[in-house]
Amino acid sequence: MKNRITLRLNEVGINDINIAGGKNASLGEMMKNLSHLGIKIPNGFLITVDGYHEFIAFNDLEPVIAEIINDTNVDDLKSLASCGSLIREKIKEAVFPDFFIEQINDAYETLSGLYHQKNVAVAVRSSATAEDLPDASFAGQQETFLNVNGVDDLFVAIKSGFASLFTDRAISYRKSFGYSHFKIGLSVCVQKMVRSDVGASGVAFSLDTESGFKDVVVINGTFGLGEMVVQGAVSPDEFIAYKPLLKKQYPAILEKKLGAKTQKMVYGDKNERVKIIATSTFEEETFCLNDAQIIQLSYWVMAIEDYYTSIKKHWCPMDVEWALDGESNELYIVQARPETIHSRKENKKIVSYKIAEKENKEVHLKGVAIGDKIGAGKVKIVPSLMKNLNEINFEPGSVLVTEMTDPDWEPIMKIASAIVTERGGRTCHAAIVARELGIPAIVACENATQLLNDGDLVTASCAEGEVGLVYKGILKTERSEVLLNELPRVNTPLLLNVASPDKAFYFANLPHSGIGLARMEFIINNYIKVHPLALLNHASLRDHGLKNQITKIIQAHKNGESYFVEKLSYGLAKIAASCYPKQAIVRFSDFKSNEYANLLGGRLFEPDEENPMIGWRGASRYYSDAYKKAFGLECKAIKNVREKLGLDNIKVMIPFCRTVEELKKVYAVMEENGLKRGENGLQVYLMAELPSNFMLAREFANEVDGFSIGSNDLTQLVLGLDRDSAHVAHLYDERNTAVKKMISMLINAVKDKNVKVGICGQGPSDFPDFAQFLVEKGINTISITPDAFVKTVHAIAASENTVVRKQFRIAQSAKMFRVG
Repeated sequence: MKNRITLRLNEVGINDINIAGGKNASLGEMMKNLSHLGIKIPNGFLITVDGYHEFIAFNDLEPVIAEIINDTNVDDLKSLASCGSLIREKIKEAVFPDFFIEQINDAYETLSGLYHQKNVAVAVRSSATAEDLPDASFAGQQETFLNVNGVDDLFVAIKSGFASLFTDRAISYRKSFGYSHFKIGLSVCVQKMVRSDVGASGVAFSLDTESGFKDVVVINGTFGLGEMVVQGAVSPDEFIAYKPLLKKQYPAILEKKLGAKTQKMVYGDKNERVKIIATSTFEEETFCLNDAQIIQLSYWVMAIEDYYTSIKKHWCPMDVEWALDGESNELYIVQARPETIHSRKENKKIVSYKIAEKENKEVHLKGVAIGDKIGAGKVKIVPSLMKNLNEINFEPGSVLVTEMTDPDWEPIMKIASAIVTERGGRTCHAAIVARELGIPAIVACENATQLLNDGDLVTASCAEGEVGLVYKGILKTERSEVLLNELPRVNTPLLLNVASPDKAFYFANLPHSGIGLARMEFIINNYIKVHPLALLNHASLRDHGLKNQITKIIQAHKNGESYFVEKLSYGLAKIAASCYPKQAIVRFSDFKSNEYANLLGGRLFEPDEENPMIGWRGASRYYSDAYKKAFGLECKAIKNVREKLGLDNIKVMIPFCRTVEELKKVYAVMEENGLKRGENGLQVYLMAELPSNFMLAREFANEVDGFSIGSNDLTQLVLGLDRDSAHVAHLYDERNTAVKKMISMLINAVKDKNVKVGICGQGPSDFPDFAQFLVEKGINTISITPDAFVKTVHAIAASENTVVRKQFRIAQSAKMFRVG
């Protein structure tokens, strides 16, 4: 009897990679062990690795393939393209043994019968034995064929799957990682198609793909078949869910971003399996998953990660492909494999990149940053339709610019200094390969191929947060590296000042004690961009151009209020989640009137002030009839993040509060909007930055839970100077005796009040003697920007040592005096 070359999916498991390949073994493992959790996986069967080898042996292909590869310099792109094409043609021209045809016919007929169809539509997925190994992910190396119907079509797809083991990129990839071309085998999975062509599909990771932050699930998706997301053909919707609070049954969706889903892949006609069509206006403006589906999918991804972590005996983050059946409205997992980039990293050091301070930075283009590195070189524009590598004259070190990368381009991607694509998202093929190769990539960079020209000198920076920036010219860059275990230990808790939500996850591995200052105005300015009163009143605006602008901005939201509250909630949630359950102190907005006026629609609602720096700002806005409805939106966002999402580590801070009476008026407006100090554990801090805050420290201390000293405004107001004026800049110094006396006054005044006193600002980082002064005075916490973390740790350590030595000398002197 001939060998059995077909198996049902549920007959294999994770230990059967040599039989089923990495992805197929994983699918079988999940079917057997995770179905009881409700995780749905489409049924199917597979052609075993032995079946692949029998096919190769039956057609005597191994010596033919070996001769072709041995005669080829695979580092030469033209030779590689010719080699790969010739091998694939040889495989497609080969024939199947009779027993092979009989077993596949039987398996396909059985699968069709399960779904009460004559020729069930299937997806044919290739799965190699070298996939998902600890040192190479082989992302996108083998092919998937969708909407395959009937046995004739099926046999063509299986043969094409076998041939995909010898794509140009697969040949190059194996050489890069030192794998034999013939010790690797291939299994093909034949799996019932999920009707995501009329639903949605995409990918999900059980960590943040950029920072490696472990506590989130990141989901990318679009309408139609999922190849559009994997290929980077669309900029997908993105959803981020927070694992720790999902496990506590909170609907902890930290963020939802609407992608530019202009196209989708659907079933084709008899002449083509699939085709690409334009999405409807409704689909472009609608998220592809609702909140319930986001949460359900996140639970599944967490369960898959937990299961694989348990069987592998180490943390095993997962890369998952999912599909939503538009007919049944049911979710399915169609692939899952271990993530192989961040799971291999040991977060024992801080590595950072930045463009040198003195460089003249002129931004050319913006997109979505992949990784955190910087690359520079000559632009090489490559048309996306180009399929033959031998037509691409690509010089090593060039910046690859294209509409979207083709999977076959891996050999040129690995010699690029950076990659820029017009389309794609954080989980498309270009992004995954760029991470594996350690090359900076900027995706969703609109009109890059039109705005850049061959030969342009550019610098592509992914080192500045989620936004990737293409600068004109080749700029000097700096790299720094610090081992965390070599940092001195300090007793004074160090907190972080975090402005951008997009950078928050990157700082999670720093040994800090929480977020000491999160500025709302950064989120409002960079993510919301519209004046809150313009949002609340946009329906009645007489300026039709402005009205249309705002209408377009809020199109995916119920109204202007929900847009503001949701956007602000997402930004604050990411920051708070990055350090949960440690404290995250969020300061209510502290724009000046001229800054508010620069927001879209702001000039309709803002007064002209002679000196906005000491005018209508901070607390005085919050309770005023002209602004308190807008302040109410900030309160609603805080309430939403703390109570609905469960991020109750958030504390709020009130800035520029001149009197205790003013503070009480702010409390009244907060309560009107569902925020009450002490309720649900809510703590309120005061930004201590006005002389009145220090002179009335005990009175303010009766009404707040803590103070955070704002040394910038304090120095300005104590010394009576404009900190933006170059004429008096030489007088600006937070170490001035008058400023230090104010700080001493506050700390001493509230020592018996059980009220915390911290400081946020550059002073302790820039001046070690100022850090020493704060430590000597008994400051409770010091909050700094992340880039100053290492420098400040050393400054505080030196300060604490000085204080200890001083205390020791005082104690010794007292002892000698008593003895004498």
